[in-house]
Amino acid sequence: MLETSARLLRLLSLLQAHREWSGPDLADRLGVTPRTVRRDVDRLRELGYPVHATPGTGGGYQLGAGAELPPLLLDDEEAVAVAVGLRAAAGQGVEGIGESSVRALAKLEQVLPGRLRRRISALNTFTVPMMRTPKDRVDPAVLTELANACRDGERLRFVYRDHGGASSRRTVEPHRLVCTERRWYLVAWDLDRGDWRTFRADRIEPKPPHGPRFPPREPPAADLAAYVSKGVSSTAYAAEATVRLFVPLAEAASVVGPLDGTLEADGDGSCLLRTGAHSLDVLVIHVSLMGFDFEVVEPPELTDRVRALRDRLSRALDRTAAGSAGDS
Repeated sequence: MLETSARLLRLLSLLQAHREWSGPDLADRLGVTPRTVRRDVDRLRELGYPVHATPGTGGGYQLGAGAELPPLLLDDEEAVAVAVGLRAAAGQGVEGIGESSVRALAKLEQVLPGRLRRRISALNTFTVPMMRTPKDRVDPAVLTELANACRDGERLRFVYRDHGGASSRRTVEPHRLVCTERRWYLVAWDLDRGDWRTFRADRIEPKPPHGPRFPPREPPAADLAAYVSKGVSSTAYAAEATVRLFVPLAEAASVVGPLDGTLEADGDGSCLLRTGAHSLDVLVIHVSLMGFDFEVVEPPELTDRVRALRDRLSRALDRTAAGSAGDS
């Protein structure tokens, strides 16, 4: 009986690990006959697990979605990874997910063996997260609705609030959700404007019913993360610029995040940064604080702002030196 129960747990774990298994493959992994696999599958069904079977040479077994969640069977490394992920999720920009993550983590720790609880406790106790709490959180129900519309290829209707607070009704063909460290974005074809647009998910208020279905369009870029990054780091701002950083691309990428701008290789020892800010003066500070030598490619007005800042800093140093000399 104990051997049978252990085998059922192993079978359930295998069904959770892959979308579909053939009978012979399961039999081989469990070290039993295909007939025993069929009996064990019947036992799982009696226990309430929806195991679907497809007959024929191309058929197999698949664990379906049921009314209740089956117990997750995790190995040591998977359990630690889930626990760490739940802790990190508390700092993400989804409203209410922090509380849900804490509840899920508490349930997980209740069933973990002592050796794993000690490992996770050490990680939690001696790790200090350095993440900014997002100011604008998105409702997880909105994220689910947007994701479902992307998956089902249904037109989406919503009210959108821009950065100034003005609202407008939009009808779009949603394509993908893109997430950054602090925000979620929807990439969609705007039917009224006849072009691709990027929308912040926390500013979207869905207005169902949605639909009808639409044939998929060619996306605006192969790399949607880079596409959104370019949109939110440069073109969304009043001032845009391109500067040449005198460091290799890999070194610049270790400092310049997706929201800071987009990078492009420019030889072995330099790269181009395209970025934006609310003003050219802010852009000068933004680029200077990256800590790299640089030169302005465009616009020419940015060079004037760099020169003005240089002169201001020189005057500050001269006054500081004069004051120090007077004190002595």
